[in-house]
Amino acid sequence: MARFLFVTDLDNTLVGDHTALQQLNRLLSEHRQTHQTKIVYSTGRSLTLYRQLTTEHTLLEPDVLIAGVGTEIYADGDTTPDRTWSEKLAIAWNREAIVAATAHFADLVPQPETEQSPFKVSFFLTEDAAIAVLPQIESLLQQQGLSIQLIYSSGKDLDILPSLANKGAAMSFVRQNFGIEASQTVVCGDSGNDIALFSVGEERGIIVGNAQPELLTWHRHHSSKRHYFAQSHYAAGILEGLHHFNFLP
Repeated sequence: MARFLFVTDLDNTLVGDHTALQQLNRLLSEHRQTHQTKIVYSTGRSLTLYRQLTTEHTLLEPDVLIAGVGTEIYADGDTTPDRTWSEKLAIAWNREAIVAATAHFADLVPQPETEQSPFKVSFFLTEDAAIAVLPQIESLLQQQGLSIQLIYSSGKDLDILPSLANKGAAMSFVRQNFGIEASQTVVCGDSGNDIALFSVGEERGIIVGNAQPELLTWHRHHSSKRHYFAQSHYAAGILEGLHHFNFLP
């Protein structure tokens, strides 16, 4: 057994099966103590909502928290985002222009203030409306020369981010800082905002059995031996995948 980088989404990926989560916590904690494995949470939640989650579920303290769909990186329990990552995202990013442009779309319902951040503009958008609205928004913002990407997940969440920001890019930044090879990195997810984790490079990927339709559709079109689609759900699916890739005995 050698150290590896463990990167996982939280809602409906790590969290959802209390018994399996307890077992996974125990195994990961032992592996971290013995082999210096690194644990990273990558979530769409803000730091505020992440802290709320930790009061509802027993989670290991991560070595790094990636929050806000890859727009904020917190290392070793810091409360201030990594400055180098923030400076990178600031290039060609104009939040005020995005807020002004999207104000014209009645179907967009702003998410709570806790989920808005300097490098993320977030809305609720129904699945039916998204079919027509997403192309319109993307076209309008591109016409205005704004460097953005749209990430729609779970049939309701729309995040507008800098073009350089997503879970995959943030994970690569963290992985390189740790000096861990992609082949010794495993990522886990269940929804559309996790696609970037699976598509960034040579990392191993675990798609939990309860994955959302948008991730399953992507997986069907991008099947790879590096990606494992678990039969089990939530943390049980992660355990299944970690055994499959021999990260755990």
